Amino acid sequence: MRTLLKPLHILYVIYAFATFVLLMIPVFLWSLFASLFGKIKGGNMVYYSCMVWADIWFPLIFIRHKNEYIEKPKAHESYIFVANHISYLDSAILPKTFRHPVRPLGKVEMAKIPVFGTIYKNAIVTVDRSSAANRARSVQILKSVLQKEISVLVFPEGTFNTTGKPLKEFYDGAFRIAVETGTPIKPVLFLHTYDRMHYDSVFSLNPGRSRSVFLPEVPVDGLTLEDVGLLKQKVYNIMEEELVKRKVKWIKEVDA
Repeated sequence: MRTLLKPLHILYVIYAFATFVLLMIPVFLWSLFASLFGKIKGGNMVYYSCMVWADIWFPLIFIRHKNEYIEKPKAHESYIFVANHISYLDSAILPKTFRHPVRPLGKVEMAKIPVFGTIYKNAIVTVDRSSAANRARSVQILKSVLQKEISVLVFPEGTFNTTGKPLKEFYDGAFRIAVETGTPIKPVLFLHTYDRMHYDSVFSLNPGRSRSVFLPEVPVDGLTLEDVGLLKQKVYNIMEEELVKRKVKWIKEVDA
């Protein structure tokens, strides 16, 4: 049966990638125009165009997405969103998950790439860790973005979780930023991106359901940089427990 279905799957993947590119062309052109309006307004314009793109593309490739809220984000509040990272599809699912502008955290070096860098600087919050002074300026930029009711998104695992465990070990960055800016952490789980596109290959894309789950926020009031490790572990435990409870398919082992 799998042999018979393989040609159909190949045709599906070709169709999905073709529609991806065709729909992304107007988004790219719009992004060039939006970059004229600055980092905040222009970045929001880029993000809203990505939402339109996602609302068209996912139904076309027969992926049904739904957001589930154990606790809804509060209106007019900024968060440091942290999400698990398990698939190439995670980035594409962002505008279906976050229905108001967010800024993923990215490396400042990427902004130096011609053409792409112009879009990148408007759609991403860049952090420069090359020196204490540059990092301080980056934190001030983050504070400015967060004060404008725009949340920041971080994948604290840093790269795909290929461990067979619910989560890969977290880096400190998201939690340090949360403490430095006084912004609550809001964990989000991508439950089915692994099922829809395995991290081994982009050609594993397949139709089906997709869900993002918003967990209760974790406040950082009164915390100092000395508490970053404890905060990181607390958020890790909350996310791990929920992933285990929901029996996500990538779990092969769980820490005792």
